[in-house]
Amino acid sequence: MSRIDTRFAALRRQGRKALIPFVTAGDPALEATVPVMHALVEAGADAIELGVPFSDPMADGPTIQRSSERALARGAGLRFVLDAVRRFRERDADTPVVLMGYLNPVEIRGAARFAADAAAAGVDGALLVDLPPEEGGEFRQAFAAQDLALILLASPTTPEARLQALCDQAQGYLYYVSFAGVTGADRLDAGAAGERLQALRARSRAPVVAGFGIKDAASAAAMARQADGVVVGSALVAALAGAADPVACARDFLAPLRAALDSRS
Repeated sequence: MSRIDTRFAALRRQGRKALIPFVTAGDPALEATVPVMHALVEAGADAIELGVPFSDPMADGPTIQRSSERALARGAGLRFVLDAVRRFRERDADTPVVLMGYLNPVEIRGAARFAADAAAAGVDGALLVDLPPEEGGEFRQAFAAQDLALILLASPTTPEARLQALCDQAQGYLYYVSFAGVTGADRLDAGAAGERLQALRARSRAPVVAGFGIKDAASAAAMARQADGVVVGSALVAALAGAADPVACARDFLAPLRAALDSRS
């Protein structure tokens, strides 16, 4: 049983919702990445999405785009990301880590080598934003050989036929993009998203988590009503970018979201 499956099974038994923060590897500083990951776990993260910096992050809004640019300028390539996970694992053997990024850096390395290197570093899955599920066979095969989850995305505009395929193929968790747009946009409609989340949870073989537009305790709690968990990214990345003490900032940002989710469990 993978770390992701183990964590969601434990959350179900406890009647709790998953809190999954996203941070960009290498931002706000190379040396801050691993301490921030640990701080997020201490503040209540159930899993961590670690962004792989990319030069053309088309699904991301300005906050994460700038974060990627800063990280790349510091030298935070895929090698750095995998090394960060390896160092994180020296103290934390249990918290799932999912890499979130784009296809190009993975294709350069090759699906099989990427999967083997990621698994050796302690990665539990990857979400490749621009990998169409219809073209993901090579990656599913390579990931399966290393017990890595290929995390899939669904959105309000996903056609019905593709949606059913996503629900059937989901591994680890299915990431539901709560509105059509880029990360960081401020137009979350929890009511409309909730109806879609209910339907997805009834069909998906894996837990369904909601992301995009979640920025604070109130929005996290609202989205978690009909989801198995929530992902918070842009708001956390923005807070870290201006923090004098990124570790304290990570704890202070996430703790209220954890409290809000647990108060509704």
